Amino acid sequence: MKYFVYLLLSQEGYHYIGHTPDLDRRLSEHNSHTNHSTKHGNNWKIIYTEELSSRSEAMKREKWLKSGVGREWAKKNIKEWSPPKAE
Repeated sequence: MKYFVYLLLSQEGYHYIGHTPDLDRRLSEHNSHTNHSTKHGNNWKIIYTEELSSRSEAMKREKWLKSGVGREWAKKNIKEWSPPKAE
């Protein structure tokens, strides 16, 4: 079964990292405020996904993305992860 690791961004600028076998269902759950971790945000949108071949691989990748190194990688590689700096 394929799994996805995904990064979300809310309209308020909150971030969320998770994994799921069904992206559409999971995004719907986040936007319906039934998920404790994302209940504070509105209009969540997917800004990044990776497809992996197993749940264990997805869990490892999610853990890495939540680490300091993974967050730095997201800042550098995912345009919407960090807002542009004011000049």
